[in-house]
Amino acid sequence: MLTNSPVSAILPTTDLGRARDFYQNKLGLTATAVPFDDPLMFEAGNKTVLVVYHRPEGTKAEHTVAGFMVTNIEDQIAELKTKGVVFEDYDMPGFNHINHVMDYGNVKSAWFKDPDGNILAINQL
Repeated sequence: MLTNSPVSAILPTTDLGRARDFYQNKLGLTATAVPFDDPLMFEAGNKTVLVVYHRPEGTKAEHTVAGFMVTNIEDQIAELKTKGVVFEDYDMPGFNHINHVMDYGNVKSAWFKDPDGNILAINQL
């Protein structure tokens, strides 16, 4: 039923202006013109959308809440680091990080947080 329906990630923020700056200027997403200030909507690849809404308490998730598919994870890490994005290295038994990349064989992943602590990933298949 939903096979051909794009999926959107919906994330909380305590500061919409700070979130707009991060997603637009650091991650390079395009803000979608909408007739309201909350939530913010950003266009990503393949008709996907990232929605960011104001929540006074902020995030409560301690897991990855959204992931971006990339073709060259090392290049993406280098580019995002030049924009001030800080990568996280998580300790997972049996896996090692090399330059923030966890290599699962055919899949590589790296994680970072937005200004509200939402955990985001970039993944290469």
